[in-house]
Amino acid sequence: MDRNILSSDVSEEESIPDGIIQVFLSNLLLSCTVVTAVVLTAAWYIRDSLEIDDVEHKWVFVTGCDSGFGNLLARQLDERGLNVIASCMTEKGSDDLKAVTSARLKTVMLNVTDSASIDSAVEFVRAEVGEYGLWGLVNNAGRSTPIGPTEWMQLEDFKKVLDVNLIGLIEVTLKFLPLLKKAQGRVVNMASVLGRVALNGGGYCLSKMGVESFSDSLRRDMQHFGVKVSIIEPGFFKTGMTNVDLIEKDLQRLWNQLPTDVKDSYGTKYLDEYLKAQKFCMGILCSSDISKVTRCMQHALLARHPRTRYGAGWDAKLLWLPLSYLPSFIADLSIRIVLPTPEDNRMVYPNQVDVAKT
Repeated sequence: MDRNILSSDVSEEESIPDGIIQVFLSNLLLSCTVVTAVVLTAAWYIRDSLEIDDVEHKWVFVTGCDSGFGNLLARQLDERGLNVIASCMTEKGSDDLKAVTSARLKTVMLNVTDSASIDSAVEFVRAEVGEYGLWGLVNNAGRSTPIGPTEWMQLEDFKKVLDVNLIGLIEVTLKFLPLLKKAQGRVVNMASVLGRVALNGGGYCLSKMGVESFSDSLRRDMQHFGVKVSIIEPGFFKTGMTNVDLIEKDLQRLWNQLPTDVKDSYGTKYLDEYLKAQKFCMGILCSSDISKVTRCMQHALLARHPRTRYGAGWDAKLLWLPLSYLPSFIADLSIRIVLPTPEDNRMVYPNQVDVAKT
């Protein structure tokens, strides 16, 4: 028998079908992809968990420590052994904070809208940190009101918020930069999910969008000097800034000063319906666990590799931040469903209607 015929028959019998090879390669590729993803995720978590050393020689300056996020952060950093300098607006806030912290923590009075007050705070901090420089600046001070429909605002209402949340933050940062560069430290700026999605009128959303932009440009400029910049983007939390009674009182003030024709365009029931919608949303969204925010702040200050942005709160991660990436009409529709509709809600002007009829 011909040997070529025999070898041909054997090779055909021993060959592996193409389908089996394709399945094998597909499974191998899938396995490699899964293993790679697991390894990269584990590497990211390990890298993310690494912390700095020598915290006893690190100074951190935190603004807005009378209550809320700033107050809790100052206490937590003090417990970690850092040298904390906490700024307060009131003597009571300062005394209350010192009563529950170690002698290591220092307080200073600061009004972020007053240049002289900022200069005084800078000199106090410079004397405290000495040759070490300032490791961390946490720009936490802020205000929320006035907020509400844009048409209800006066220019002064915008300035009240912007002067604290944005202009004050910028001035404080600029004046502390020499000390931060000396320590090759960190800047942690308090923004908000409302810096991504503007849910209402007034200066608050504007200021937080400004904080986002300022922080981005600052981060890129300061990377050459070893200074890192992080942005905190909390959702809704129960603090003085989300106090429903204060917000409602200010909304009533705005409504009372409106001209009659503007009130008529919204209707007599609009304010009550707006307040009900606001209270309902606050009740669902506001979390009482503000440590979710301060944990982000601590990580930005103490991690060897701080993140650029931190979303804090379930609503930030699952609702507002995803919504910010979707088309604007989806955000518009979502807000329109929640808030009441003005009584005079014509979509076109009367003369346009007349032209259309003719």
